[in-house]
Amino acid sequence: MCLSEGQMSDHIGAKLLYPALPSSASHLLGDKGYDSDEFRAALKAKGIVPCIPPRKGRNFPAGYCKTLYKQRHKVENMFGRLKDWRRVATRYDRCAHTFFSAILIAAIVIWWI
Repeated sequence: MCLSEGQMSDHIGAKLLYPALPSSASHLLGDKGYDSDEFRAALKAKGIVPCIPPRKGRNFPAGYCKTLYKQRHKVENMFGRLKDWRRVATRYDRCAHTFFSAILIAAIVIWWI
């Protein structure tokens, strides 16, 4: 997990994750915010197939597997459950390490239940 500032776009924040991408993964599911040629090239260099729908204004839309992309709802459901925790949804904490700890505690309790 990587915690970035709230105003950072997904496609720029993905550059922070390039070195940490596992080479054992076969596919990566992402939303339209991750649609960039640079990110797709980095994924393909590691042998990961990107499953990212193209942005609306893209000149040459890239293809993706729609049936595989439908599995992304599981990720969105997880974020929805985390945001049920008021402390996580509103980010009361000033320090990143305290906020990250709150996310981890919430994730453990959600998993345990």
